[in-house]
Amino acid sequence: MLQEGMQAPAFTLSDKDGKQVSLSDFIGKKVVVYFYPKDNTPGCTRQACAFAEDFAEFGNKNAVVIGISKDSVQSHARFAEKYNLPFILLSDPELKAIQAYGVWQEKKLYGKTSMGVVRTTFIIDEEGKIAKVMDKVKPDTNARQVLRLL
Repeated sequence: MLQEGMQAPAFTLSDKDGKQVSLSDFIGKKVVVYFYPKDNTPGCTRQACAFAEDFAEFGNKNAVVIGISKDSVQSHARFAEKYNLPFILLSDPELKAIQAYGVWQEKKLYGKTSMGVVRTTFIIDEEGKIAKVMDKVKPDTNARQVLRLL
């Protein structure tokens, strides 16, 4: 499991427009990377809308917000358009970043066990080191918690 003080794993993934985005693009800024299970589900939509609502405040704190799920580029484009999401959404269908950050885990739902993305947020400092790991975050309060920590 990744811990605070460790170098954040590098990644390059496609955004909602198919453009390649790398973590290294943001050296010198704080980066909030939040992993979520699926576009357009109730919890993930509430979480994304909360980050969107506070988007200007993140900018004021020299922070970039990046949401990552295994959804397709097209799904992200529809999700961002539907909810006016102003931040970066990255598609990770091959689970490269999802596994590198250790958020692909066994989950239990209604007595069934399956593998999936555990909702987790990482705050990465200006030098690319993990400043904070927030696991099992609540969709409705995650954005505000991150803002307080920044």
